[in-house]
Amino acid sequence: MAIALVAATSAANAETPIIGKHQLTISNGLMTPEVLWSFGRVAGAQVSPNGLKVLYSVSYYSVAENKGNSELFVMNVDGSDKKQITKTATREAAAKWMKDGEHIAFLSSETGSMQLWTMKADGTERKQISDRKEGINDFAFSPDETKILFVADVKYGQRTVDKYPDLPKASGLIVNDLMYKHWDEWIQTVPHPFIADFKNNKVENEVDVLNGEPFESPMKPFGGIEQLAWSPDGKTVAYTCRKKTGKEYALSTNSDIYFYNLETKKTENKTQGMMGYDQNPTFSPDGKWLAWESMERDGYEADKNRLFIMNIATGVKTDVSAQFDQNSTGLTWSADSKSIYFVSCWHAVTEIYRADIAKNKITQITKGVHDYSSVALAKDRLIGVKHSMSKPDEVYAINPKTGLETELSFENKEILSQLEMGKVEERWITTTDNKQMHTWVVYPPHFDKTKKYPTLLFCEGGPQSTVSQFWSYRWNLQLMAANGYIVVAPNRRGLPSFGMEWLEQISGDYGGQNMNDYFSAIDALAKEPYVNKDKLGCVGASYGGFSVYWLAGHHDKRFKAFLSHDGMFNLPQQYLETEEMWFVNWDLGGAYWEKNNAIAQRSYANSPHLFVDKWDAPILVIHGEKDYRILASQGMAAFNAAVLRGVPAQMLIFPDENHWVLQPQNGILWQRTFYEWLDKWLK
Repeated sequence: MAIALVAATSAANAETPIIGKHQLTISNGLMTPEVLWSFGRVAGAQVSPNGLKVLYSVSYYSVAENKGNSELFVMNVDGSDKKQITKTATREAAAKWMKDGEHIAFLSSETGSMQLWTMKADGTERKQISDRKEGINDFAFSPDETKILFVADVKYGQRTVDKYPDLPKASGLIVNDLMYKHWDEWIQTVPHPFIADFKNNKVENEVDVLNGEPFESPMKPFGGIEQLAWSPDGKTVAYTCRKKTGKEYALSTNSDIYFYNLETKKTENKTQGMMGYDQNPTFSPDGKWLAWESMERDGYEADKNRLFIMNIATGVKTDVSAQFDQNSTGLTWSADSKSIYFVSCWHAVTEIYRADIAKNKITQITKGVHDYSSVALAKDRLIGVKHSMSKPDEVYAINPKTGLETELSFENKEILSQLEMGKVEERWITTTDNKQMHTWVVYPPHFDKTKKYPTLLFCEGGPQSTVSQFWSYRWNLQLMAANGYIVVAPNRRGLPSFGMEWLEQISGDYGGQNMNDYFSAIDALAKEPYVNKDKLGCVGASYGGFSVYWLAGHHDKRFKAFLSHDGMFNLPQQYLETEEMWFVNWDLGGAYWEKNNAIAQRSYANSPHLFVDKWDAPILVIHGEKDYRILASQGMAAFNAAVLRGVPAQMLIFPDENHWVLQPQNGILWQRTFYEWLDKWLK
């Protein structure tokens, strides 16, 4: 296959090239890793205050330079008059409209650390308005733009150099409590919200909302400015915080919504007694209501994400989603404060919904085979960002009455027009306990039912994240199909969007019914005449990686090759190696030394390392050494065990990647190794 790929780049100077949109010529219409990394990644759609324009960002990546860059675009809400308004050698991030609808505020590292800048919506009159030595992570202006709420990192705990100033180059960390690491970092800073005056186009007189408390807000590792909100009158800031540290933090998911009054400087906990995650507050435009996302149970990170509202005057709280057996995320108030738009996944597709407050009624707006990731209000229409297994994120306009969608951004139209995507088919498969399980099947492009194809079982991670219509730049099912594989992706027990009973079955049952669900899926497809049942492979990451390790010891010779990325191999060791103890306590049932804990003992009895003696098929192990969620020692132990057992094995280790693979050249290496391994054993 021939691919001509030219990065549209220019140079601010000889040392800082600008990474821009790729121009591709694809001769045979098939996806490759290089094509996958050439897509522009659309994000952050923001509607102007007058509802007439949309601001969004697109990230581009250069494999040759091994880095990415993001640029800003503005268009009318009907998709017309689209313009790229930045083209710089530094990343623009967190862009937001200012109240006049003519200016944009954003973060840029143009002068070193990330600082706040403004410019006109056509990209002119670019000005830096902050100059903090520590930089700024994210921000939101007050409604009248006299103040700014921003997030910045503050020092956490005592560092070695604080204790021993004469050892400034010592790299050792002295640890006295848990949560000394989290996901991919050693915790030496936490984010805090600050409020500052915004006068004469300058940010000054900042105040730490947490007053130096050793807590994080927003919450790591994924929280952003959506976890904080201004009241419409600009007198109150709502913020999300889990006011715990160390061991207490490691054992609990109990976060709360706090109100900080700018006039009195007092803080009030508005969700006291609500024991799970409470986060992402948003005030109604009339200032009478607060909406937020809430989980009920402490320690259960995959609990139902409920839509809660509170009457601010009375303090009365209502679960709007009480009769709605789905998650509710990405809340957006209607202009009249009478309803809330949000996104929710059901049966493995994510749609936009509306909750009518007075009627206590939830209505589905969009319908299709896709995933919406966000929704915003633009006068008489909605603006959403959506993707599918066959198409990356683009911006759409949606009629809130009919659900009719119109694509606006068309960022990747040229690349997509040259690609032949495989057919994506929805199936319902009968499980071993006579339930119906939703399964996606992705066929190779130019599929010929008279031929026999090698087939891959895709094992989802999470363990409680849906196999929806996701688009991934690593686990891309269309790329797998383009390499000549049929892909079987079951929504096995433990995955959302099929009700809480289906979701919760997996907790305390690792190695149980959900593994039987995997067998049900691959066995059903193996009966098809176009599936080569002698060339079956099994792949997955995180919990999916655990699944691969477990299935390798129980598959009864179904599979001829395995591939596990960042998987749990030794569960007793995982219990003590991981950092979020609430997760292993809930999902595994407790500690392995609790001999009278039947659930925990069942979990540890299903640890994959106990079944290595039954491994009989080649296995590729991939892991990142900056993965502090599932340490690389898990992958190394699995690889070592395979080699010692005489099982054909290979390991791809990334010293500088975390639970994901984020660098372009590492991403390409991942894909090439992935397919070289599978092709060796399945073709």
